[in-house]
Amino acid sequence: MAPLDWSQCPAVESVPGKLSGAWVLRGTRMPVSLIFENLESGVSIDDILEWYDGLDREQIKAVIEFAARSLDKEPSYAT
Repeated sequence: MAPLDWSQCPAVESVPGKLSGAWVLRGTRMPVSLIFENLESGVSIDDILEWYDGLDREQIKAVIEFAARSLDKEPSYAT
């Protein structure tokens, strides 16, 4: 599976020098990868919001929805 093009998700940003340029929720230092790691471990969105100050539920939902929509796209295979 090809990696997601996070530059197309308005809820995230990558800033050189901020967490080594990792994709983070816009205006925070929360890496997108940490959202998915927590969810994979069975953590709820409510728990994430409680544990990490300054996060917005809508940002988290936008990241999850962006990832889910990417699964609906037709895969492109190398020929």
